[in-house]
Amino acid sequence: MNTCDHKSGALMPCAPLALAYVPMQQAAVPAYEADEALSRGTLFPGLDLPFKNIVNSTMKIDTPLEELMALGFVLHELFLYLETHKDDDEAFAMYKKFLPLYEEGKRRYVERYGPLDRGDLKYSEHFNWLDDPWPWEYDGREGVKRDVHV
Repeated sequence: MNTCDHKSGALMPCAPLALAYVPMQQAAVPAYEADEALSRGTLFPGLDLPFKNIVNSTMKIDTPLEELMALGFVLHELFLYLETHKDDDEAFAMYKKFLPLYEEGKRRYVERYGPLDRGDLKYSEHFNWLDDPWPWEYDGREGVKRDVHV
């Protein structure tokens, strides 16, 4: 197998034509920052294979929900990586570093804006699942509700 850097994968020399093959991910680092990873759909440059070479522009994360989504995405990507690279101590340390950030961010988000999933109702005084405003009804400025017409 040829040696390759983090951005290239190696196709098996005997791979038959028209058979889908996803190369084994080589390493956890370097990794995209959370906002760029969310836009690209992967935390790892080596897995960044955009359809028809069309690259999404990087999202501007400016709301508490978008920040929480970016942290959750990074955790999910790291977990998927660790399922196939269980001995990568550096990736596991990174996962353990992001986990409390996500948990604290989610706790604070739920406290301020309401539940994101059914499990968050355990922290609620009443059934507030359907209470307004919904997360997408904020315009990004702290506490300012957007006028949403359905």
